Amino acid sequence: MSEAPQPTTATQKPSSARVLPALILAMLSFSVVQTAVVPILPSLAKELSVSGSSITWLMTANLLSAAVLTPLLGRFGDLRGRKPMLLISLGGLVAGSALAVSTHSFTWLVVARVLQGAGGGVLPLAISIVRDELPKQKVTGGVAAISASMGVGSGLGLVATGLLLEHWSYKSIFWMGLFFGLIAVALVALRVPTDPVTDKEGGADPLGAITLAGWLSALLVAVSQGNTWGWTSTKTLGLFAVAAVIALVWGVIEVKVAHPLVDMKMMSRPAVAFTNLAGLLIGFGMYGSFMVISNFAQTPEKFTHYGFTATVLHAGVMLLPSALGSMIAAPVGAMLIARRGPRLPLVLGGVLGAVSMAYLALRHSHEGDIYLSSAIFGLGIGLAFSAMPAYINGAVPVEQSGIANGMNAVLRTVGGAIGTAVMAAILTGDTLKLPIPISLPTLDAYKHAFWTAAVVCVVAGAVPFLIRSVKPTTTVAAGGNQVADLTSGQQPVKTDA
Repeated sequence: MSEAPQPTTATQKPSSARVLPALILAMLSFSVVQTAVVPILPSLAKELSVSGSSITWLMTANLLSAAVLTPLLGRFGDLRGRKPMLLISLGGLVAGSALAVSTHSFTWLVVARVLQGAGGGVLPLAISIVRDELPKQKVTGGVAAISASMGVGSGLGLVATGLLLEHWSYKSIFWMGLFFGLIAVALVALRVPTDPVTDKEGGADPLGAITLAGWLSALLVAVSQGNTWGWTSTKTLGLFAVAAVIALVWGVIEVKVAHPLVDMKMMSRPAVAFTNLAGLLIGFGMYGSFMVISNFAQTPEKFTHYGFTATVLHAGVMLLPSALGSMIAAPVGAMLIARRGPRLPLVLGGVLGAVSMAYLALRHSHEGDIYLSSAIFGLGIGLAFSAMPAYINGAVPVEQSGIANGMNAVLRTVGGAIGTAVMAAILTGDTLKLPIPISLPTLDAYKHAFWTAAVVCVVAGAVPFLIRSVKPTTTVAAGGNQVADLTSGQQPVKTDA
């Protein structure tokens, strides 16, 4: 049996101005740290004296850690309280940043990135805290702001990396993560109230946790290293086979155990399953497109007759409009969800992503083209990210919101890993023959990558039509105004003032 928290009136709820900034900063801290190393992987390989294939483990290790720990922290938050697990999640981010600052060893830097991956638990835990703690009329906007912050932080991380490297060494990036992580820990500790435990009798399901970690690990390593090992190599195909077998075993375990880590009936609900599919596709589009645009901007024009010979900082600035677009998308997404439900912003997110990538495939000769498409893409990503938690929260009970949103975050991460690998394969599959020691993609390769991202975004925009419409439940706010509530999963109910 689950023990639901006692009803709380709006006047007893903490102010959103007190809680929400702490949660948004926590989300920004993780998303900035996760993407900040992407533009500097080649220079890090030289700095640390490792091969180009080995340096990718700094990203693979972080993605893998986040994918495994995000659902676990989300589930333990459902079982033992969200605030303690949020502090543990941020504690991993801080510990990893501190280790990265203090070491010059590539091995220990990989360990640091694994620790930083614990920050992935922030998203589901923060969404659950908003659902538990904020007044109902503030929940939709709060969830949208936190979810859209993932796109904002990813864009800001790319800009911050270039800015810091203009003046300091690569360690300044990890100092940034340590600084923001410590502030987030302090704000969460001081401003987020201790939440009620909602599932005291639930079990931890250690076997389910181990098998979940097993198949995710095998899948992400295969996807992330496929370009290096070869997609038809024994190691790559073997890991895909291992992932499939362990995933099957995991599914059987979750159906059989009394207290599963992931309720498979919950995951099979159309609103959850199709939203997770959309999350996978949007993750593919976001991470893959960021990589392609950054590489395109940094291409030396004198050798290729395309690109802008941009520095890391300049390339990051070109992607800055995506962060601004995601910021604008948070309140716009919340308004659309309140008035029309989550379908419209999720559809618009896919459509805008597709339009921006198709535009770049057709027009890419001026920097203004990059700025414009980046802004449109960021707006689309922000709208999509704000809509997905609304779908999930409308379909699952409160005591399962942490694990449900955690699995959605995992699939965004998996989609990002797949997107990055696919885009890299497209770019490396068609290169120019130049009298220089580096390999540069042809313009056609970049066009194919942009069109691929556009098609994936189109499919993501079509997925919501497979989900039965989620309509807002009206709740009377102070002063008699009706506001939307997408957190109950119930049918619309009219209440009187």
